[in-house]
Amino acid sequence: MAKTMELENSPINIITDGTVIKGDIIASGDFRLDGKLEGNIQLNGKLVVGDSGIVNGNVLCQNANIIGCVNGNISVKELLSLHATARVRGDILINNLSIEPGAMFSGKCRMIDEIKAQQEQEAEKEEVVAE
Repeated sequence: MAKTMELENSPINIITDGTVIKGDIIASGDFRLDGKLEGNIQLNGKLVVGDSGIVNGNVLCQNANIIGCVNGNISVKELLSLHATARVRGDILINNLSIEPGAMFSGKCRMIDEIKAQQEQEAEKEEVVAE
């Protein structure tokens, strides 16, 4: 029940089909894009790029459902879902990834845990060299 109340109170921003935004977007809530964004988007919530949605810029958010198109790097702290109609051109950095058959992705994919482990190994090597 508490979870439902949180969802009802969290702000949701919607950009409809036919709308073009030029510039960066920073928001604290969830965001649905069915129009076109020429710029970066940074959210503390969830991003949904709808069927007609296009992002020409980088994405940073908690969770993302990509149904449309993203031309830029994507960094998602929790779950990135690429639906069957998704088109992504850019590198992704994620914690968890879900890809439906038919989705297209062109770029590098790295897991956040992999990067943390690599940083820890490099720090250990520096400590050994310092001794």
